Amino acid sequence: MGKGRIEAFSDGVIAIIITIMVLELRVPEGFDLAALKPLIPVFLAYVLSFIYVGIYWNNHHHLFHAVQKVSGGVLWANLHLLFWLSLLPAVTHWVGEAHLSAWPLACYGIVLFMSAIAYFILTQTLMRNHGENSTLAKALGNDFKGKVSVVIYLLGVSLAFVAPWISALLYASAAAWWLVPDRRIEHVVES
Repeated sequence: MGKGRIEAFSDGVIAIIITIMVLELRVPEGFDLAALKPLIPVFLAYVLSFIYVGIYWNNHHHLFHAVQKVSGGVLWANLHLLFWLSLLPAVTHWVGEAHLSAWPLACYGIVLFMSAIAYFILTQTLMRNHGENSTLAKALGNDFKGKVSVVIYLLGVSLAFVAPWISALLYASAAAWWLVPDRRIEHVVES
């Protein structure tokens, strides 16, 4: 089966996720700069989540650029990823409103962790469909960055209960690391 529909559907879901997140941003109560102060945590949570959604969208695009076909298993693996990403608006809003409280931060990290696991499952399902010598398998290699990110998310979840600032910084550092473009797929596809 072709890959066009899964790409279009995923793009649509990701666009809706971003739309829901931005709709959660509220207008300040007042008309001076002081009115913005209570909104800073909500805005920062939005920025971080927007970056994460953008990272997944970008990597998803590259992933499907390297494959030729999809199967039923790929469709379900992709839905699994989209499910976890669709929870980002809720936990983003909760973190922003809760001002670095433990449970919202932990739940945010759990959603990041599960999104990373779902992405890994999707890549593995695609590689099974295309073989060990496929363009995708060559491009992904051992996925060091993905494995380290999962550890960072788990550490962030654990630290949410003892050092919430460190937990938030871990989530932000993982996002910053992924902002550096991952050109593995581009290089393999171009050569």
